[in-house]
Amino acid sequence: MSIFSKIAAGEIPSEKVYSDEKVYAFKDINPQAPTHILVIPKAHIPSVDGITAENSAVVAHIFEVIPTIAAAENLTNGYRVVSNCGQDAGQTVHHLHFHILGG
Repeated sequence: MSIFSKIAAGEIPSEKVYSDEKVYAFKDINPQAPTHILVIPKAHIPSVDGITAENSAVVAHIFEVIPTIAAAENLTNGYRVVSNCGQDAGQTVHHLHFHILGG
């Protein structure tokens, strides 16, 4: 079980900003911008390379809730959404996640 799976399950504390049946979002403990939120599927998907026809609906759902999270964080002037895929791209936790960066 990845550290992000444990965070989503409530086994490791985090600063939650959003949660529903499919998605969990929390503040990054090492922020790279004034607002830095990680959005993860509760179901384990290792990376962008692990997205399939069977699990892609959760990714679509993530992109449906990202604007809600950004609005709640007052990112009215814009924000970036980033996902690292693989070691060479800097992915350190092998659980699909999207960074919302702004501010």
